[in-house]
Amino acid sequence: MKILAIADRAPKESIRTILQKEPNIDLICTLGDLDYFSLVELKDIHDIPKIGVYGNHCSGSYFDELGIKNMHLSTFEYKGMVFGGFEGSVRYKDDKYAPMYTQDEAFTLLHDFPKVDVMLTHCPPYKINDEPEEIAHQGFKALRTYLEVQKPKYLLHGHTYPNDEHLVTQYEDTKIIYVFSDKIIEL
Repeated sequence: MKILAIADRAPKESIRTILQKEPNIDLICTLGDLDYFSLVELKDIHDIPKIGVYGNHCSGSYFDELGIKNMHLSTFEYKGMVFGGFEGSVRYKDDKYAPMYTQDEAFTLLHDFPKVDVMLTHCPPYKINDEPEEIAHQGFKALRTYLEVQKPKYLLHGHTYPNDEHLVTQYEDTKIIYVFSDKIIEL
């Protein structure tokens, strides 16, 4: 399965251009900290499913208009793979519009989340491509526990800015895929 994943910054080229260069995209996944205008082209794409999670800088209001299925705490089965999602980041400020959760809230929300093949998140798991000492870019401990217990095949995330030297690409049974701007991913 070939995925176009987008996170944190608008794609380097128009989405239509990317789809022309990569004609066999099966699924489009957004991983947060994007806005309506950076994704507006998705409104006219009806032949490729679109799923995503909001990030901590999102207002949480554009998915419906762009035809994107909100994956937060839900699942989606496509071409034999089950996708799941968890939005937002660790709460580092009071903002009633941005999806942010305390570590305890994340544990409560993910406690009974079912096993999936591909987990879409904005924020990474704790101590995996995060900045544990900086709360705004600290990963979720509950996501790390989820990987240890449910063992999804893949976790896709954005939010942080790990350098290549420290990029984690595997944690136990899960392949970790960091996305910034746009990335073509083969699963």
